[in-house]
Amino acid sequence: MTVSRILVGLALAMSLSTSATQASADENRAAVVAEVSGHKLTRAELEQKHAAKLLQARYQHYIAEREALDQLIEEQLLEMQAHREQVSVEQLLKREVTSRVQDPTEDQLQVFYEGMKTDEPFTAVREKIVATLRQVRLAKARAVYLQSLRSQANVRIALPPPAVEVELGNAPTRGPQNAPVLVVEFADYECPYCQRIHPDLKRLLEEFTGKVAVAFKDFPLPMHRQAQKAAEAARCAGEQGRFWEFHDALFENNQRLEVAQLKEYARVLKLDAARFDQCLDAGEQAVAVQKDLAQAQRLGLTGTPSLLINGYFLSGAVRYSTLREIVEQQLMAPRSAAKECAGSIVSAFLRQTPGSTDVCLLPAR
Repeated sequence: MTVSRILVGLALAMSLSTSATQASADENRAAVVAEVSGHKLTRAELEQKHAAKLLQARYQHYIAEREALDQLIEEQLLEMQAHREQVSVEQLLKREVTSRVQDPTEDQLQVFYEGMKTDEPFTAVREKIVATLRQVRLAKARAVYLQSLRSQANVRIALPPPAVEVELGNAPTRGPQNAPVLVVEFADYECPYCQRIHPDLKRLLEEFTGKVAVAFKDFPLPMHRQAQKAAEAARCAGEQGRFWEFHDALFENNQRLEVAQLKEYARVLKLDAARFDQCLDAGEQAVAVQKDLAQAQRLGLTGTPSLLINGYFLSGAVRYSTLREIVEQQLMAPRSAAKECAGSIVSAFLRQTPGSTDVCLLPAR
């Protein structure tokens, strides 16, 4: 079967299944997965009570699916372009990619060799270096060419990440309450990857003004000694109506998170200093922070940042294009389904963007 036929079949299947998504979801949740002395256990019970065991496995499955889908899309783009130009895919790639890649110069080979940890003489490894650099350059040239084809095509990804139920509770939220897309972030103020994704979440709010809201939940990891107190400090500022200003300051000041510095941020923001210091020193918000952490653990989250976009799970500091893609998927979803996900309970049962290694992980148990 050709790539074209496969994609046409996928597109048809997706379009036919859209109207039946909610019905099939309800049936799936009600499905009996076991029976114990006459007591029936449903998929909904399994996924609600043991989400922690299921989420990461399904996310890894999703990553594999997404990588395969990206490859399928690339194959389709090449096939379509080759058909337009009336050449084979091999001829197209030879002309647009292979023929444009130049071999490295002798100076470049010497620089590469000097960076190698080897006792072999240059003459013995020269051809290996040439082959390695040629493959690197071919891969880069191919990626650039495919990106140019992709930018000219109308590519829409309909494959969602796995999803979980998450109780929003009283989490601080910015953006409209009735936004069709809600991003819930579990983060650690000491995690560098949370710091990295912070401007992307603000950019998302700006690009989709009125359509996206962002809620924050604390997930201080045990190896980050300042994260717990920083989370408490942000909540103490929230008691005075300045949570987001304090939250932004923590991520935008190179993670200077000693208690003295936390108190200095409060003074810069002109908070009631005595009230803030009392809140922080007495640990008035410690229980609230730990409640968020416990929720993250129940969900099966293993690192920060962890993002839930209308309940759909992404792990780590994913690219902005990935965030944008999932938001656009949700904005194009049926209105009733989007509203279900964006309420005070983001609800969707576990289902199947590439994952990211840019994540602060819990220590192995």
